[in-house]
Amino acid sequence: MTATNSGSEPSGGFDHEVDVLVVGSGGGGMTAALTAQAAGLDGLVIEKSAHYGGSTALSGGGIWVPGAPSQRREGYTPDPEEVFGYLKQITGGLVSDARLRQYVDAAPKMMQFLEDRSRWFEFVWKPGYADYYPELPGGSELGSTINVPAMDLRKLGAEEEHLLQPLALAPKGIWFAPKDLRLFYQVRQNWRGKAVLVKLIWRMFRARVFGDRMAAIGQSLAARMRLALKEHDIPLWLESPMTELITDGDGPSARVIGAIVERDGRSQRIGARAGVIIASGGFDHDMDWRREYLPEVEKDWSFGNPAATGDGIRAGQKVGAATELMDEAWWFPAMCWPDGRLQFMLNERMMPAQFVVNGAGKRFINEAAPYMDFAHAMIEGQRSGVTHIPVWLITDKRSFHRYVVGGHLPIPKIPFAPVPTGWKIPKAWLESGIVKEGHSWEDLAAKIDVPTAALRETAERFNELARQGHDDDFQRGDSAYDNYYGDPTLPNPNLYPLSKPPYYAFQIILGDLGTSGGLRTDEFARVLDTEERPIAGLYAVGNAAAAVMGRSYAGAGATIGPAMAFGYVAARHIAEDRLPDRLQRPHDNVRNA
Repeated sequence: MTATNSGSEPSGGFDHEVDVLVVGSGGGGMTAALTAQAAGLDGLVIEKSAHYGGSTALSGGGIWVPGAPSQRREGYTPDPEEVFGYLKQITGGLVSDARLRQYVDAAPKMMQFLEDRSRWFEFVWKPGYADYYPELPGGSELGSTINVPAMDLRKLGAEEEHLLQPLALAPKGIWFAPKDLRLFYQVRQNWRGKAVLVKLIWRMFRARVFGDRMAAIGQSLAARMRLALKEHDIPLWLESPMTELITDGDGPSARVIGAIVERDGRSQRIGARAGVIIASGGFDHDMDWRREYLPEVEKDWSFGNPAATGDGIRAGQKVGAATELMDEAWWFPAMCWPDGRLQFMLNERMMPAQFVVNGAGKRFINEAAPYMDFAHAMIEGQRSGVTHIPVWLITDKRSFHRYVVGGHLPIPKIPFAPVPTGWKIPKAWLESGIVKEGHSWEDLAAKIDVPTAALRETAERFNELARQGHDDDFQRGDSAYDNYYGDPTLPNPNLYPLSKPPYYAFQIILGDLGTSGGLRTDEFARVLDTEERPIAGLYAVGNAAAAVMGRSYAGAGATIGPAMAFGYVAARHIAEDRLPDRLQRPHDNVRNA
């Protein structure tokens, strides 16, 4: 298709033109738009859905950035070379040194840029949430997860209703800061856990009396991003999906110069004089692609953005882009209730008196391992011919009365409480089939369909190791990461023998936070074709790009951190690389890709 200048119309026959078009309104996309605007580039953010924030708004809001300004303010500065070595080891050669070094160098600069750019950005670091492999050289027991404080969403004004809401809404007034959650899980172990419970009750009271609409973690981060866009008059178009990219020719020398966008019931041609940045997320909920690349996952068990169906990745492929790691995701073991509601299985895997068995009735991994490692073991096990999807977490009545399990709060029954309470397993749980109760190992084995002898042998072996205080089989509790949600009152926070029946089994399925494979990119976030050549004018960040973490996960926030860092890198590269004549030249011989 050819487009020509026609008097007062935008050059190239476009309905609208900007310097930089950003596709997607998550943390990566909004960081890119803010960076481009600061460099003097005219930008536009388009969003497929009616709500902004993407998977960032649904997330825990952590941003993994070793050397962030908030760390330096607290007197802690990780050695960049050691951080690079850490990333190089956990990615196992799947990611280029150039991309890893770019991340290590650019991520702290990105954080500083945002703090300087807008009053809405306030980043804090509280030590103690260890990297996921703190025992490796360059890993840290203090951690490098950066957060933002909670904020009242009323500050968004009319934009509040357009913020993407979590898939499972908490009761009014209930919100957790990152440290709150850890302490909350210790509600039966120490006074600090009880203090968090009192704090939650106070927050509920304030919300009802004073109308507070406080939000933390990912909601707070996405809200702050949106306020920063408004502060700098950067437009955001909602309900405006990109359907195609536009190039100025064919072949490897063609340049991406815009996109076709559906808006207000019609197709609009949006020109991008300097570049297009795809930040539209992965293919979390495209089940055809998921079954093709991830055949072990037969159901839609993703916590990712409901609008993430791979549109940006497909658009890139149509202009010749290569992809990689399409069989990978940000895995997260979970529970799936009969109504389809997903629930994270996080602290439960670090509880002392529990173990996880596969279809053979045997343990197969350190249950407290990072969720990517746990899920990879499920996948590999499933491929071996032994059922590992689902697996079962086995615990006992004592544990149920002592720890938060499946969202149940181990306190006396409170009528009309917003979460399950009391000393009995909720009847609905047992009726669902997701939770099984057994009054002996034989009874439980029959109910979860595993060999009786194997389950009894596994339980007896686990109890023996727990009494000794060390997991000789899988080293559970050796890592500071394992200990984070464990029981701090025990010598080994992750080990304690199971006691008398009844025993309970909780079904664990293979959930994820979103897919992590996508368009292949270089260290500047430029999209590469199948010959490793950059496609001019096209960039990809976040889950639309193959992860800089490879098949691993450095620490909490290792999805959002790279998305934001490479959004910053992409916009800066566009600004540094652009030439005045390129920005002003007419777009002739334009075609739809």
